[in-house]
Amino acid sequence: MTESSEVRIGERIRFYRQAKGKTQAVVSGLAGVTEDYLSQIERGLKTPTIALLHRIAKVLGVRISDLLGESGAVHSDTAVPAGKAVQHALMTYGEADAAAGPADLGELRARVNSAWAVWQERPRRFSEESPILPALIADVQAAQRAAASSSAESQRQAHQIAADLYFLLRTFTKRIGRTDLSLLVADRAVIAAQAAEDPVRIAAAKWNLGHILLAQGDAESAEEVAIHAIEDLERTGTGDGPDAVAMTGALWLVSAVAAVRNGDPWAGRDRVRKRAWPAARAAGEGNVMWTVFGPVNVALHAMSLEMESGEAAEALRLADDIDVSALPSLERQTTFALEVARCYEQRRDDPGVLLHLLSAEATGPEDMRYNNLARELVQGLLKRARPTYAPQVRSLAERIGLLT
Repeated sequence: MTESSEVRIGERIRFYRQAKGKTQAVVSGLAGVTEDYLSQIERGLKTPTIALLHRIAKVLGVRISDLLGESGAVHSDTAVPAGKAVQHALMTYGEADAAAGPADLGELRARVNSAWAVWQERPRRFSEESPILPALIADVQAAQRAAASSSAESQRQAHQIAADLYFLLRTFTKRIGRTDLSLLVADRAVIAAQAAEDPVRIAAAKWNLGHILLAQGDAESAEEVAIHAIEDLERTGTGDGPDAVAMTGALWLVSAVAAVRNGDPWAGRDRVRKRAWPAARAAGEGNVMWTVFGPVNVALHAMSLEMESGEAAEALRLADDIDVSALPSLERQTTFALEVARCYEQRRDDPGVLLHLLSAEATGPEDMRYNNLARELVQGLLKRARPTYAPQVRSLAERIGLLT
């Protein structure tokens, strides 16, 4: 029988704590919880919030992925062959194709936009995206090199296209578990956006960098990147334009999540209420730089912050008023369903967990295979499911590859 997610995470915390020679008293004190609460987490009796996991990981000097069991156990080049192909394409820097002459930048722009549409709009985006990306990477990087001898406008367009592709690669590589590549492409996106001298894209590049820093457990750096990006955008004098307003709001959301994971949930809530909400109302619903920023996304983040802070009841209250059906990103809809499922798990409401896992599967069937939160939730249900719905849980586990 599969272990519950709480036991598995608790055992990892205990393993790394003992390996580091730290007592429960020391770790709990530095993480801001009681020694008894940490003891219950290690024994699988309590479910730690994501924010608390980040603090424990920081105290222990390990990555949060180590505590979650994400260190290569789920994702592999066998499961997602594009991971290795994407890495190879990135390492060529477009050198092989640069000699072919000037690229058709209009065609490249259309291909990058099409790839983004696949990622945000298709339920089976991993399967459909994987064969597209390697050639697209090679062609875009070759276009950047070839544009060096072209007009300033051609250079600017080539760098913009490259930045937009790197934005896509950041989220794709993160989702398949290649955080090493995700950080690499996030850095390249910043360089490309700066070369294009495009303030909004530079802000978007910093937004992407902030997200991967959050994923790697470096909330302090993510917060610093987001705040500095907001300040830089304001200094350019473009901060009042609709796209800049949306990007500023999106960056405030990154800083809000970082604040919660740094142990200051009230600062996170304050940034959502005073910064992100006004920006969302001014910008309206949109998808500037593929951030899906708007009132619905801000509401999603407000709910997520409560979930990460351990306030499951408040998170579910907020979730009741959120309609994600009109969002342009199925990925974001899937994430919402998984976070609601996490809230129900915190309340030990297994039917609620199952219902929202099935909802997540409807919009992102392949995400369920690659998302470690989803897999942990299903593993927990396998242990606890009552006979009335155990067959549904087992069938879901088989579909996402947990029982094969």
